[in-house]
Formats: sequence, C-alpha cells, structure tokens
Amino acid sequence: MVDSYMRIASFLVVSFLFGGMLLFSAGFAAFLFKHLAPADARMLIRKAFPSFYLFVILSSGLAAVLSFRIDAFTAAMMTLVMVTTIAARQLLMPAINQATDLELKKRFLWLHGFSVVVTLGHIFLAAVVLTHIVG
Repeated sequence: MVDSYMRIASFLVVSFLFGGMLLFSAGFAAFLFKHLAPADARMLIRKAFPSFYLFVILSSGLAAVLSFRIDAFTAAMMTLVMVTTIAARQLLMPAINQATDLELKKRFLWLHGFSVVVTLGHIFLAAVVLTHIVG
C-alpha cells in the first residue's frame, strides 16, 4: 500500500518537474522576449535561472527519494537530472554570464547552446520516466 502511494507521489512530482521545465524553457523565455526589450528580457532571465535550476534540483531530488525503494530506474534518472542540474547551476550558468559580461559571443553561443541541450535532455528524461511509471 505504501509503495503504491510512493509511486503516485513520484509520478506527480516528475509531472510537476516536466511541466515546470517545459513552461519555463518554452513559455517564460519566449514571453519575456516578446514583451520586453531584449536587454531587459536577458536581465530578467539571468535573474530567474538560479531559481529555475533550484526548482529542477529540488523536484528531481524529491522524485529520486520518493522512488528510491520502489523503482531504481526512476530514482537513477531523477538523480542524474539533479546532479547535472547542480553542475549547470554552479558551473555552466556562471560561465555563460561571464561570457556575456565579457562580450565573448562565440563562447556565449557555445555555452548557451550546451545549456539548451542539457535542459532538453532533462525534459526528455522526465518524459521517459513518466512513460516508465505509467507503462
């Protein structure tokens, strides 16, 4: 009975993570660039990313803990998302900001592109975990 509740809780947390990542990456950024001047949109996104990464870290970590006893695959995938997001928050994000500040356009484009790939990978892993849980 407890395992059933843990599986449901894990599913809900991963769903929350999946939806939150999609909304932030596809909706929020596009909305800002549509309604604000580019410089203002960039500054707001720069301020929002630490919170976004914290959301991903906490949500994926909670999903890993909830699924640890009952589903090794989900626990492993959510731990991978959590650990790589910590690296993105602590290493990649400051490097992107530094490249922006120093006007290193090629470096910024490469680092930003890499961060997009990482985020898309996290969204993909969350989708895989959701289909695994319900499948």
